[in-house]
Amino acid sequence: MGSGHDTVAAELVRRARAAGKEARAVDVLELLPWGLGTGLRGGYQAAVRHCPWLYGGVYDLFLRPGPRPRPSGTPLARLAGDRLLELVRQTRADVVVPVFHLAAQLTGHLRARGALRVPSAVVVVDFAVHRQWLHPGNDLHLCLTDRAADEVRAALGRPARVTGPVVDPAFFAGPAPGTPEPTRPPESSGSPRSPRSPNSSDSPESAEWRRRFEPYGPGRPAVLVSAGAWGAGARLHRTARLLAAHGYLPVVLCGRNDRLRRALSGVPGVLTPGWVTDMPALLRACAALVDNAAGQTAVQALAAGLPVVGYRPLPGHGAEGVRRMAAAGVSDHVPDEAGLLDSLARLTARGPERARRVAAGHALFRADALAEAVRLPG
Repeated sequence: MGSGHDTVAAELVRRARAAGKEARAVDVLELLPWGLGTGLRGGYQAAVRHCPWLYGGVYDLFLRPGPRPRPSGTPLARLAGDRLLELVRQTRADVVVPVFHLAAQLTGHLRARGALRVPSAVVVVDFAVHRQWLHPGNDLHLCLTDRAADEVRAALGRPARVTGPVVDPAFFAGPAPGTPEPTRPPESSGSPRSPRSPNSSDSPESAEWRRRFEPYGPGRPAVLVSAGAWGAGARLHRTARLLAAHGYLPVVLCGRNDRLRRALSGVPGVLTPGWVTDMPALLRACAALVDNAAGQTAVQALAAGLPVVGYRPLPGHGAEGVRRMAAAGVSDHVPDEAGLLDSLARLTARGPERARRVAAGHALFRADALAEAVRLPG
């Protein structure tokens, strides 16, 4: 669903191969029979883009944590069981690592039955651990925060460890603290108290992004606005106009939503770059991220030293994740336009507050999830 889970899986595969191991990423939706996976993906995409309230209802019914019994995802996941077991036999896998909650239901079910003979280590990619991540059959859960790990242990009575997010090391590259500030833009009543990009990098790739910014907002701090791989979000046009009107350059990531990109590209002072393949350089050329899902783009921003502000989150696990991310002290969660502008003014300015937030984001990355998974006995 989206590209965040794929990105985590690809990074785990890269780490495994770099360590001389064999690894393979498999999409659990493609293991489901009768085209069910394609239908699920299409239905979820349509709901998130066009009627997010519907997904909010699905989240409340199937996923939201709490004492009230709710339907399980195991009956659906088990339909992929035979194909997964065949892949394990063919590849002679030593461990299976789910990075998506439906896959976690599948491996937990198979481990509990004794059908899957190798351990399963679930990499939970969400700040809010909803109930479909949880199955007592899995051997280990690897979580983003202490709170998440505590909740897994309390719910399952099974081991859970804190590793932090799984992010490509390229996101951590950047300038040393104390890089000279660029020239400030002319002051006005609505302009932010910040240089063009307090996170700016001397890398050629980031410099190229800054050159690309200039025609859209000369001298303005670039603020990345993420709508995820599917280009989903509430009132993105209004947010972009608000930022442009207050002295920022909104750089809106529309994912693969070409319709959204075309619509926003006509807004003066707004850049819509399309699908981006060099995210580390783009992040280091920007001053902050406005995020609505607390997903992979948000943790990539933390790795790159970019402050994150959660605003107008998607219903369901997006809203839960944004709240949990802020509660962990690594982002802001703001309720309205005034709060958004206040957070950006504070966090895009060089100084102790920005430095503390960047340090808190870096502290989230504690251990290598792959190393924890392959240490499982079995």
